[in-house]
Amino acid sequence: MNTLERMKENLKQEIREAVMGAGLASAEEMPEVMLEVPREKSHGDLATNMAMQLARIAKKNPRAIAEEIVGKMNRDKVFVKDIQIAGPGFINFFIDRSYLTEVLVEMEKAGDAYGRSGIGEGEKVLVEFVSANPTGSLHLGHARGAAIGDVLCNVLEAAGYDVTREYYINDAGNQIHNMTLSLEARYREALKLDAPFPEDGYRGQDIVELGNRLAEEEGDRLTHLDREERYAFIRRYGLKHLLEKIKQDLRAYRVEFDSWFSEQSLHDAGAVRECVEELTRLGQTYEKEGALWLESSKYGDDKDRVLVKQDGSYTYITPDIAYHRNKYTRGFDRIVNIFGADHHGYVPRMKAAMAALGYDVDKMTFLITQMVKLYQGGEVVKMSKRTGKAITLVDLMEEVGVDATRYIFASRSPDSHLDFDMDLAVSQSNENPVFYVQYAHARINSVFRQAQERGYPVKVDRDSLSALREEAEFDLLQKLAEFPEEISSAAEQMAPHRVVRYLYDLSTLLHSYYNAHRVIQEDERLLRARLSLLAGVAQVLKNGLTLIGVSAPVKM
Repeated sequence: MNTLERMKENLKQEIREAVMGAGLASAEEMPEVMLEVPREKSHGDLATNMAMQLARIAKKNPRAIAEEIVGKMNRDKVFVKDIQIAGPGFINFFIDRSYLTEVLVEMEKAGDAYGRSGIGEGEKVLVEFVSANPTGSLHLGHARGAAIGDVLCNVLEAAGYDVTREYYINDAGNQIHNMTLSLEARYREALKLDAPFPEDGYRGQDIVELGNRLAEEEGDRLTHLDREERYAFIRRYGLKHLLEKIKQDLRAYRVEFDSWFSEQSLHDAGAVRECVEELTRLGQTYEKEGALWLESSKYGDDKDRVLVKQDGSYTYITPDIAYHRNKYTRGFDRIVNIFGADHHGYVPRMKAAMAALGYDVDKMTFLITQMVKLYQGGEVVKMSKRTGKAITLVDLMEEVGVDATRYIFASRSPDSHLDFDMDLAVSQSNENPVFYVQYAHARINSVFRQAQERGYPVKVDRDSLSALREEAEFDLLQKLAEFPEEISSAAEQMAPHRVVRYLYDLSTLLHSYYNAHRVIQEDERLLRARLSLLAGVAQVLKNGLTLIGVSAPVKM
């Protein structure tokens, strides 16, 4: 807990004591004390709506309640310079921000660990994301989901959760059948043989290149095998190489997984069959028209779902139910699923299936990422210049870089549509948010180099910190002090974009301060104090950029 957090806790406790001292509520009736940062600086540094919360309990006008609370408060205990009552009964606190200089000392001790906390208490969280079919390259939707998923995992870990990153490999079912037929057609094509292409086949460049590679490695050997043996070989070959390509692209994107979970493994272990049998045993299924149905409408789904078709084969949702059942059996406290926009209807049916199995669906969170539109030259981009095909993650990394791609995809809430301006993403201007934040870090390091040339070490000089008196300096100190709470909130709300927004806001304060105040100057005490402040800003920018998987350059 840093200085600001302690100040808040002290203030909350003093509010509680004032409420009871005024006889407005007992300890049992006491609502949770909420403190928020007002949007307008003129409304103070912190505010509470406690008076409104107490209106029903105390049976008094909220403004009168606020006056009684303020009258009972001991300001000396809470570092408060002024208290004002506003509107219908908000209590606004103006804290003595000179105490916030202590945050710089705390930050220097914590270093790269500053911002981390233990609020997660080691709670086990499984985060499944990307999970693209191994039938071709990762596209823009996968790229956005990968960035959001990876940043969320980083944020959860920083907040003290025990996180497992998982990729679900759809290596069974019709998609893989179509991939195998497509690869066989491209293989035969490479051998100049008759190659009828399947109607629902995959026409991407990846399959063409893989067919050529297969022909180079195997020659026409596979054409002499019997149909079943040839199919099995091509299926294994395609899965191996397409999955390895996905892993390679994700590594380049700075995304790693702890677990690669195979759908086929569920079938091989009999887990899909067992899941269907369990649902039947629990009385959650019925037969109709020769098929086996899940009575999912009982649990909030818009209709019942077929589990087993008339021919005895499973529908696509059945192994997915078995997979989510497996997640629960592995003992995770929370299960997070990050899916693309086309999975919106998937959520109620999966929740219904888990409820039918008797699991606590409140443990499960679904984040649905919305569509991405790419723009270049003011126009929508749909095709890659390199291949003439749909834009892929690799295209985007090559065109605008990993830093810009990750930053922009992580910068918006998953449920909002995103317009990605490729020209802006590579521009070296303040309009480019990636450049703007990275330049703040580089700018500070430029000051550090100047200071070191003059013989001033870059470290927090505790004895000089009282020289920080400017309002802009206190704004920066307060922002730095809010970083741990920002990470905690981002984790609790499953909102990784909050960290990106925080970094942008901190950079705005830094650039404004830098333009208005000299750091390297004749007043040595003030110089050391401002170097200390900039050291804190640089540390938080670095820590925050690390969380979102973006580099923190020292020169630009």
